[in-house]
Amino acid sequence: MTKNNPFRYFKTSPEIIRLAVMLYVRFPLSLRNVEDLLHERGIDISHETIRFWWNRFGPLFAAEIRRNRVRRMRSYSNWQWHLDEVFVKINGELHYLWRAVDHEGEVLETFVTKRRDRKAALEFLRKIMKRYGKPSIIVTDKLRSYGAAMKVVGNAGKQETGRWKNNRAENSHLPFRRRERAMLRFRRMRSLQKFVSVHSSVYNHFNKERSLTKRNYFKLSRTAALAEWRQLCSA
Repeated sequence: MTKNNPFRYFKTSPEIIRLAVMLYVRFPLSLRNVEDLLHERGIDISHETIRFWWNRFGPLFAAEIRRNRVRRMRSYSNWQWHLDEVFVKINGELHYLWRAVDHEGEVLETFVTKRRDRKAALEFLRKIMKRYGKPSIIVTDKLRSYGAAMKVVGNAGKQETGRWKNNRAENSHLPFRRRERAMLRFRRMRSLQKFVSVHSSVYNHFNKERSLTKRNYFKLSRTAALAEWRQLCSA
């Protein structure tokens, strides 16, 4: 064990921790569902332990996945972004989950706010551009907050709107909605922001466009993604 190893104070093996975090974040399972699945494999742990593991290691795994992908994604010359927002209730109060997706379905950024005005849209845009740079085209719906924010950052000429153009962003909400139902929604804005950030990175890592590729290539890509996951935070 090296000094910078995040697993150094844990008696449980890193392989079990990675497996528990992957099952909980990737699939629409509750903490107790993951506990039962691990029990069938002979791993006897509490659901509260799984909660602690995903809170502790989920952001670390997501940050490493994101760090490995940002450099490659910045090199796209014809990069197109799709931006959209969706309603989320936290303790009965309405909030907005902003999501940015590229033209290949990769989730770039997620951001939770209490309003969807120009200030929120501007903060969201600046957050994405700071990490990924500027795209060639930004596709949005007809929410006026996008246009007002793009005038501030100087991207008004790159914005496109249309009835069917933003389906890529609309479809990206579906995995989160399935996960939200399994978790019986969220109780705090901070926990929602944390989970969607981790969930989007894990979703990107294992999303191999199964319907668009041949079976042999899909199997190789899935095996490579799983092998890469098993090496996260191993240094």
